[in-house]
Amino acid sequence: MDWHRIRSDFPILDQQVNGHPLVYLDSAASSQKPRAVIQTLTHYYERDNANVHRALHELSNRATEAYEATRGKVARLIGAASEDEIIFTRGTTEGINLVANTWGTQNLRAGDVILVTGMEHHSNLVPWHLLAQRTGATLKHIPVLDDGTLDPEAIDSLLNEQVKLFAFVHVSNSLGTINPAKELIAKAKAVGAVTLLDGAQSVGHMPIDVQDLGCDFLAFSGHKMCGPTGIGALYGRMALLESMPPWHGGGEMILSVTMEGSTYKGPPHRFEAGTPDISGVIGLGAAIDYLQAIGLESIQRHDHNLANYAVQRMSEVPGIRILGPQNGHRGALVAFHLDFAHPHDLVEFANSHGVAMRGGHHCTQPLMKRFKVPGTTRASFYFYNTLEEINRLVEVLLLARKFFA
Repeated sequence: MDWHRIRSDFPILDQQVNGHPLVYLDSAASSQKPRAVIQTLTHYYERDNANVHRALHELSNRATEAYEATRGKVARLIGAASEDEIIFTRGTTEGINLVANTWGTQNLRAGDVILVTGMEHHSNLVPWHLLAQRTGATLKHIPVLDDGTLDPEAIDSLLNEQVKLFAFVHVSNSLGTINPAKELIAKAKAVGAVTLLDGAQSVGHMPIDVQDLGCDFLAFSGHKMCGPTGIGALYGRMALLESMPPWHGGGEMILSVTMEGSTYKGPPHRFEAGTPDISGVIGLGAAIDYLQAIGLESIQRHDHNLANYAVQRMSEVPGIRILGPQNGHRGALVAFHLDFAHPHDLVEFANSHGVAMRGGHHCTQPLMKRFKVPGTTRASFYFYNTLEEINRLVEVLLLARKFFA
């Protein structure tokens, strides 16, 4: 695979920041977009801009065709049994909130347990806090060990018949930990729990097959996989979706409306009230086409090589503490703490040398407390990054050590 040629598909990477070539290491927050996606968005607005599903004129027909074609692309990308199991959302956060406010409100009661892990993003924690407050359910979590993996003994003791929902992250955005999703889902199914997988850091980075994994729900975001911001998808097993009430009410999700009441369409349109983010969906379809042309297996291998090389090189920096697995099995990011600089100061220093990283708690405040750090600096990678950029990162970290000493 000619990764340097592929990198040239991303015009934003060909620039200087503060007099230095840009080294973009913040893809876990938001990935960059290839020309193919940008051109698709431009084409839509220049040639096909119209509302979907609601007209018979040509522009609406073309927009609707492209919009619904993406639903099929998402279904095939993640191995869904039907494209009707795909609901378009604003991203992972909205997908999780949709489940909490529909399935969760309908099915959870006092005495039930919602189980999460100690490494969850706030998007997979706060909605369950709110749901527990509404329903009287109890929220429990599986602790994280020092090596960044889940405590296996706690999994076995906590995952019992009281658990009605087990929601967990596939790849940690703060540790890089790749959780054994299929194994955890099987354990949850054995006790009758419904499962939700946060795929924000895994979809677009590795092959995903929801039927093989066995999960009931999967949420992910387009902007982390070369797509536009403000778009994502929720996969739900059809039997569950059919049982869930609407969340938002409005146009498009109804069969009939009278002054006395309404009846609703089946999934997925039941959950897509109002005018959707049409361009975002079409752009997501272009991103999926682009990723599949490269191959998710190739992307996963490249991610693996970058992350392991980064751990190796960054370990040479005195005073560094790298969080997460050190055994070579991690997602495409490295979060670390330096004993000589606060993360916010470090990312500002790195920015002055053209290196874009993220510093802070990364929406995982309980995890930062667990590891007794105020926050971390995170370098996150995607297939357009290179080994040379990691070498540049290490150079800047060594310069920072001299600067802050």
